Amino acid sequence: MDSITQAALGAAVAGAIAGKRCNGKVLLAGALLGTLPDLDVVISYGDDVSNMIKHRGFSHSLLTLLPFSLLLSWLINRFKPLAGWSFTRLWLLIATVLITHPLLDYFTSYGTQLTWPIPGYYSLSSIFIIDPLYTLPLLVAIGFSLVKRRQAARFCSIALIVSTAYLGWSLVAKQIIEQRTLDSLTALGIPQDKLFITPTPLNTILWRIVVLDGDTYWEGSASLLDKKREVRFIPQERGHWPLAETPERLKDFQAFTHGFLSYRVEGNKLIVSDLRLGMPGNLAFQFQFAERDNDHQWVVHTPERVGGIRVQTDLNKMIDRLAGNQNIDPLLGNCRLCTSHSP
Repeated sequence: MDSITQAALGAAVAGAIAGKRCNGKVLLAGALLGTLPDLDVVISYGDDVSNMIKHRGFSHSLLTLLPFSLLLSWLINRFKPLAGWSFTRLWLLIATVLITHPLLDYFTSYGTQLTWPIPGYYSLSSIFIIDPLYTLPLLVAIGFSLVKRRQAARFCSIALIVSTAYLGWSLVAKQIIEQRTLDSLTALGIPQDKLFITPTPLNTILWRIVVLDGDTYWEGSASLLDKKREVRFIPQERGHWPLAETPERLKDFQAFTHGFLSYRVEGNKLIVSDLRLGMPGNLAFQFQFAERDNDHQWVVHTPERVGGIRVQTDLNKMIDRLAGNQNIDPLLGNCRLCTSHSP
């Protein structure tokens, strides 16, 4: 999630655990601890792909954060003890603030290495990286806590219940969309084994769907406000890796994305894109892996990020699609090219 949300979550967790001891300093400490795991972004791992896939690694691992919370609690208790704070209560606050950070990231699409150094990217993909409906209750609670200190813990606890309930709702919403998607794929005869579903920006009503099918992938969208259960798809060219050998960085990228990659040639450049993150035509992570030499042979080099996030979405069409207009396709155009299994 974004830094503001993580800071707000950290502050709210700290305030709830502090109870009657909650004050501005506790909220600030919680906010700082809540953003601490994301400081790994300042580390360079040698290339753009490594920087992407190793983010949310050791700093987000439960196997790292729990021992670190014990060490930090011991240091504070040993060299600068806090009046009225036992070691156990201090450790509970620090540990809970730290581990709720990667647990919240677990709900996003990016992937979180919760068990580093044991390999694995974990993602529920049920909430966008910025979602005001999750963050707003936390910010409101913090605001009230700063004004009415005696009720601070109560405000923080209520906000955490509300925001956690919203995470629960996101899983329910995704399950509804997933069942509709599976029914539609069965009717269309499209393979179901490589399926990715994620919410579109800032909401849990409109969902983006990607299905891999060889050198093709199917782009779909579904809104909880759709009148018809049918999910319609547009075929897109996925391409393939054209070289005989697969470089290690590409293998790492494939593992990170669970294979949800596309390959395309632009001029003399071979570009590999993560199909999961972003919107159609506006994918967030794209990398140049190879370039043609003067003999028109591909030469693999250190991957470099290309493009970047560009706001190109037609917001009016996106809002209409969210509201249930199924004549708008997943690319936010006219759905004349969409598949259909309606009678």
